[in-house]
Amino acid sequence: MEIKYNENGLVPAIIQDATTKNVLMLGYMNEEAYQKTIQTKQVTFYSRSKKRLWTKGEESGNFLNLVDIKNDCDKDTLLVRVNPMGPTCHKGTDNCWGEKNESSYGFFSTLEEVIAERVANKDTAKSYVASLFSKGINKVAQKVGEEAVETVIEAMDNNDELFIYESADLLFHYLMLLQAKGFTLKDIEKELKSRHK
Repeated sequence: MEIKYNENGLVPAIIQDATTKNVLMLGYMNEEAYQKTIQTKQVTFYSRSKKRLWTKGEESGNFLNLVDIKNDCDKDTLLVRVNPMGPTCHKGTDNCWGEKNESSYGFFSTLEEVIAERVANKDTAKSYVASLFSKGINKVAQKVGEEAVETVIEAMDNNDELFIYESADLLFHYLMLLQAKGFTLKDIEKELKSRHK
């Protein structure tokens, strides 16, 4: 791979969790650090302060196991995808911005938060979610069944707009059912990953 090192012989290396896609840290590599990373499959940097190579985790045990490395369009920045073996930051946090390294499902994660908030607030007069939850898990499950039937009916028709509408209803109510049972999308992801070959 062609890499354009800067005037100090270094290239920035953005470290990304291969599973969650979260950015964990930024380090720098010289040619030697890059080659050692490729050979050992553990991310190695060039320490600008210590003026030497250092393998992330050599003291803490929190290694960054290499998945792959990509170069950007200008060939002067590396994207290093890893499987981290613990917190990445030297301060003990998951990443160098003090954030948790958790999977996010985009707007679906936002919906899970909204559902949880409305259930906690229990404002049954203003919230459909709170109102449905107040009727118990059987009603939530029944609603998922109804939405599933409506989705199947629309799937057999030619109206794509109604199919998408009913599919959204089904997914929304399914997220409610998951929470009613004490689960989240992360639990579903874990189960599907265990089946993946």
